[in-house]
Amino acid sequence: MAQLAPKSLTLSQCDREELEKLLNRRSTPQQIVLRAKIILLADKGSNNREIGRELKISRYMARRWRNRWLELSERSLPVIERLQDGERSGVPAKFSIEQVVELFALACSDPKDYGRPISDWTARELAAEMEKQGIVKSISPRHVGRLLEEAQIKPHALSLLVDSPPSTTNLMPKLKTYLICISPQLSVGWGANEQCVLMK
Repeated sequence: MAQLAPKSLTLSQCDREELEKLLNRRSTPQQIVLRAKIILLADKGSNNREIGRELKISRYMARRWRNRWLELSERSLPVIERLQDGERSGVPAKFSIEQVVELFALACSDPKDYGRPISDWTARELAAEMEKQGIVKSISPRHVGRLLEEAQIKPHALSLLVDSPPSTTNLMPKLKTYLICISPQLSVGWGANEQCVLMK
């Protein structure tokens, strides 16, 4: 039985250049690099089996990302968003920038100020305090940990360099404003590479 040819994928010059930039950027996560390679090979006319063989992945993975790219291209999403993981059922709800920033401010504060008999915040304690304060209706400790890790916040550190998490792009200008409002006891400044520097 003859196999169906994969759906044709033709990149615009702009999309091709954006994908190649992602490949050449050292900071690009490896899973994004792999997906960008899949799309570039598909654009060159490789079928899913050939892409799988070249990248040492299954043809099903090649097909999934080819189809996802085509589907998301119709919505005119930015290149990087087309390469991100899709929503899954059971994924924690999205949180507003304000809620994420309130988490950051809370993580930078002393737990004793909130009646917690601990010296350093844990993800579990932060999740419980956010729910108690009504910042969020519900959030898992695991999700709190992920948000802090993405922003490179370590609650036990005295000074913090906060990078904008991938899930909240263009956060940094708002982050400084919100942190000053929420936690006036913090000194908020700018460090190298557009990092927000928080000092207790």
